[in-house]
Amino acid sequence: MRMSRSRRRRGGFTLIEVLLVLVILVILASLVVGGYSSARKKANLNAAKAQIGLFESPLKMYEFDVGAYPTTEQGLESLRNPPGDLPNPDKWGPDPYLEKNVPLDPWDNPYQYEQPGRNNPNSYDLWSFGPDGIDGTDDDVGNWEQE
Repeated sequence: MRMSRSRRRRGGFTLIEVLLVLVILVILASLVVGGYSSARKKANLNAAKAQIGLFESPLKMYEFDVGAYPTTEQGLESLRNPPGDLPNPDKWGPDPYLEKNVPLDPWDNPYQYEQPGRNNPNSYDLWSFGPDGIDGTDDDVGNWEQE
């Protein structure tokens, strides 16, 4: 009779063993998710910096052709379509300065453009509000030197 009781006890897992395995799985999952979130945040910041850098060449070509950077009102869309208020529309083009539509930043918000810039008074400021989506915070990504 003693043998059959010990066999029954050894046949399955105790509640404590199951809970211990669940705790270990939760800890491992939180480490993986935490690492993924950190890597994704860094990748989005790098993508925003890269996209902002890619606007530099089309904006310089526009400035070379037209004689000035687009105004704040004309915005980045003037790299795709000639603005209606150009003094000499024949200087724009002959092709769009951007092949595709102006992209959104990695957080699906439009890039911000200001000419003349507050940080670059002799040219333009181009920035993303960053992950928080709020202008003027520490996580903004722009075309100026970060302090």
